[in-house]
Amino acid sequence: MIEALRKAYDGELSLTGKEIIQQLMDNAEIASLEKVPMCQDTGYAVVFVELGQDVHIEGGLLEDAINEGVRRGYTEGYLRKSIVGHPLERVNTGDNTPAVIHIKLVPGEQIKIIVAPKGGGSENMSAIKMLKPAEGVEGVRKFILDTVRAAGPNPCPPIIVGVGIGGTMEKAALIAKEALLRPAGMPNPRPEIAKLESEFLNDVNALGIGPQGLGGIYTALAVHVEIYPAHIASLPVAVNINCHASRHREAIL
Repeated sequence: MIEALRKAYDGELSLTGKEIIQQLMDNAEIASLEKVPMCQDTGYAVVFVELGQDVHIEGGLLEDAINEGVRRGYTEGYLRKSIVGHPLERVNTGDNTPAVIHIKLVPGEQIKIIVAPKGGGSENMSAIKMLKPAEGVEGVRKFILDTVRAAGPNPCPPIIVGVGIGGTMEKAALIAKEALLRPAGMPNPRPEIAKLESEFLNDVNALGIGPQGLGGIYTALAVHVEIYPAHIASLPVAVNINCHASRHREAIL
């Protein structure tokens, strides 16, 4: 993210946008040096687990262990607790649990855990739409641009845009979020999708929203696209936006 911000700083023509990007880099440096969050919203703990099928877990449930880790991390780390136990009654759980946990079985005897705290401001600007197959690439492009345009300054641009195309409604949303786990600007390994990512990034930045919504070239630092097979009658598209505090860390056990 820092490298992406540096590149944006060098290329940004708006003096205001340039100053904002510099402030974001300064903020990240202070956060690193002082061991404090770079944003007051320390996010919903979203955890992706790749569980080797030869692994046997003893002593309790994996989900309970993950939630205990989140509980300790947010409490002992003095991170903001942002989770309410009931979406309508809105009573804070007090320890940022439960996490949202996605578990995928893979070959092997290891466990890979990726923790990706997701702030509410960017998550709120995400969207999904069930397009008609005939709408094709241009329909996908229009939906991405409509979503980013409607988001405006709310997700604290410059942003990373995760796009999931295909599958079912929930699969499109999941792969859009998984797309955000890539290092900023790392292209999709499929050349035709990498080409679309570059095109979509240019389209998004042509909107002129700019850093923090005050105008400029860099509304987004990257657009990451993931695809999945789809039903003959469906073209699901999900857009999951990440703010400049694009946080994720992984460990292999």
